[in-house]
Formats: sequence, structure tokens, C-alpha cells
Amino acid sequence: MPTRLRKTRKLRGSRTVGYGQIGQHRKSGSRGGKGKAGLHKHKWSWTVKYAPNHFGRDSFKPPNRAIVKRWINIGRLNEIYDELLKSDKIEKKDDKVLIDLIDLGYDKLLGDGEIEHPYYVIARSFTKSAKDKIEKAGGVLEIR
Repeated sequence: MPTRLRKTRKLRGSRTVGYGQIGQHRKSGSRGGKGKAGLHKHKWSWTVKYAPNHFGRDSFKPPNRAIVKRWINIGRLNEIYDELLKSDKIEKKDDKVLIDLIDLGYDKLLGDGEIEHPYYVIARSFTKSAKDKIEKAGGVLEIR
């Protein structure tokens, strides 16, 4: 059907466009209220489907919690050592290869894997197993 023949085109000049004399299609009652109105009442099924976490509180987050964004396992130190060998950028401290994890962008050292050489590792934080493995290999772990 052509646009010019449709009912909406014919009713353009009228005030209520065919919805009755007291504006049944005009205000917020036609959509069940404004904004978040009715989420506990008549819009509950919408809440369950599309916003299930709208009500309630978030769990407590202490203001001084330490957020670890990037971490590295101890087994990856061997790969870093190999990359340092290829690029000839090896620094030594106390006759051990220096690996500064802070400069590499890591926040925490985890203890998964094994290491082959004694390293002098500088990190922000570490696990107990990581510290044990580095000391067992003859290395040193420094906190900064």
C-alpha cells in the first residue's frame, strides 16, 4: 500500500491521531510508568529477564585491597632469561642474572613451574612457593 493512502497519513492533522478524546496514547501510563517504575510490580518479568542484578547490594570491597592485574609464573623466568640472552641486555647483581618484574609490568610472582638458573628477581609481591623455589635454586627474591 502506498504511503499516501495509509491511515496515519490521513490522521496527521487530528489531535489524538485516532486514540480517543482524552489522550490514551500520550503520557507515561501507556508505557507502565516513567523510568524504573514498576520493576517490583508489573515490570517484574522484565526485571528477571533483562536486569536480574538490579536490586540488592554489591559485596563488600575493602578500600585498601591489593588488586593484582598482571602476574607471572616462575616457570616463565626461563623464557625471559632466554630473551635477555638473545638481546644481550643481561644485567647481573651478586653474580646472578637480574630480572626486574616491575619493569616488565608484572605485579605478582606465582610458584607454578621450575627454574634452571639462580636469578635475582625484583617483584612487588610473590607467593610462598615462588620464594621457596627461587631460594632452592640459589637465587634471591627482593620486594620493592
